[in-house]
Amino acid sequence: MSLATAYANSALHLNDKNLKAFAAPTLTGFFARGYPTSLCMRPRAKLPSSLTALVPRATSTTLEQDGSTSEIDTIPTPQVIIDQDSDHDATVVEITFGDRLGALLDTMNALKNLGLNVVKANVFLDSSGKHNKFFITKADTGRKIEDPELLEAIRLTIINNLLEYHPESSSQLAMGIAFGMVPPKQQVDVDIATRISINDDGPDRSLLYVESADRPGLLVDLVKIISDINIAVESGEFDTEGLLAKAKFHVSYKGKSIIKPLQQVLVNSLRYFLRRPTTEDASF
Repeated sequence: MSLATAYANSALHLNDKNLKAFAAPTLTGFFARGYPTSLCMRPRAKLPSSLTALVPRATSTTLEQDGSTSEIDTIPTPQVIIDQDSDHDATVVEITFGDRLGALLDTMNALKNLGLNVVKANVFLDSSGKHNKFFITKADTGRKIEDPELLEAIRLTIINNLLEYHPESSSQLAMGIAFGMVPPKQQVDVDIATRISINDDGPDRSLLYVESADRPGLLVDLVKIISDINIAVESGEFDTEGLLAKAKFHVSYKGKSIIKPLQQVLVNSLRYFLRRPTTEDASF
């Protein structure tokens, strides 16, 4: 069984009792407490996208034979954003699926079942649709979520609810291949989709961008790979945009920005992991 399938079988039926079913080895230093306030409150920039040409609009206009126009409903691209930067006290989760999302009460209840509190929620509209934004904290501590395994559980729980209550979203989500009613028509070429870059973000940290084909457990795997090289992940953002996953991590090595040789080691490690083919257990 592939790594992605192993994660998916356990992660898409999450609750507070079986959260550990897909847990990776314990990681430390992820979204650590005590990082500067300016880091949390810095305005969030949109992550770069390589899927611009593939994102359908909510509606498209076609020309009829008689010269009139008509609108054809198309399925928008679902987006799930987990943001650790924009609020100092809470983890911000943003969900967009065109104008199709309702009140998302089931999603809020599912988050509560993970031991979380929704301390604030708001909705806003723009050209891409209706955005539902939740500010969540751990129920037992009242603090933002720092555990990457729990952050991945939040992401998969939201996607699972999208597949359940909006089954048409499966044609736009990577997990729709295994769990949706309609699998995606487009298949992501991993070699083309994988993009990695590192830039200095001041003397004390660097900014790592990773974009690749989405799969269950990806957030935990990325953090583990980074941590295995003794690089600290301080905070960041993880976006699920249709078939792609896009991450922005603030990283450092021994309290300093990452030097060029170590940057290359990190890029090579991530690229090897993201591009390697999955191996079935039966092949051994």
